[in-house]
Amino acid sequence: MSKDEIYKQPIQNIEDFSFDQTVSDAFDDMVDRSVPGYRTLIANIGPIASYFLRDNTHCYDLGCSHGAAALSVYHHRPSDAITIHAIDNSKVMLEKCDTLIKQAGADKIISTQLADISQIPITQASLVILNLTLQFLPVSKRKDLLENIFNGLIDGGACILTEKVILQDEYQEQLFQQLHKKFKSANQYSELEISQKRKALENVLIRESLETHQQRLTDIGFSNVITWFQCINFISILVIK
Repeated sequence: MSKDEIYKQPIQNIEDFSFDQTVSDAFDDMVDRSVPGYRTLIANIGPIASYFLRDNTHCYDLGCSHGAAALSVYHHRPSDAITIHAIDNSKVMLEKCDTLIKQAGADKIISTQLADISQIPITQASLVILNLTLQFLPVSKRKDLLENIFNGLIDGGACILTEKVILQDEYQEQLFQQLHKKFKSANQYSELEISQKRKALENVLIRESLETHQQRLTDIGFSNVITWFQCINFISILVIK
């Protein structure tokens, strides 16, 4: 695992964050040190998946990055009669995902695809995963994607949606922003690294409130919208059709 030192030195012109080769090389270290509770989150996706997966259905990991969620599902699958689709629009991220899937001997169950997740047909799905993915999609495209997921899920199927959220209460928002910053500082990110990465992400990662997510999902028709995980301002919702 390469250490994340992308923003360690001063950068005169900070470009928008993208999942390029530099990010892919450092991604696993980056996400561990930047997302509170990330490994606990991934470890629990598999057992949750095992409850919802049904034989002869599909599981989709949309915006799969290096395939951590897809592999968690693979290790907890109740049978081999499912297909897991790991999909991402970054070629370099998907190449690393392919490597890790093959190293795990999971390539007969997990297939990878380079594609725009908003253009993927979802069919006969018992589970769809959007793990820190929706926040990188333009807000105008989010409802359409979630409607596509809803329509492609079998009855009783589920979607796991993990996002960094914005708090509607101003005090709570400022508090959680500071707590997240403390988390990153505790993981040896400098003030410069934190500020430069924040600048790179400000036009790319667009947060919404938990209430906005809940209302959208309810409007689409999901019968249950349940917050199952939270660590500071990172929240994961279990949504059931």
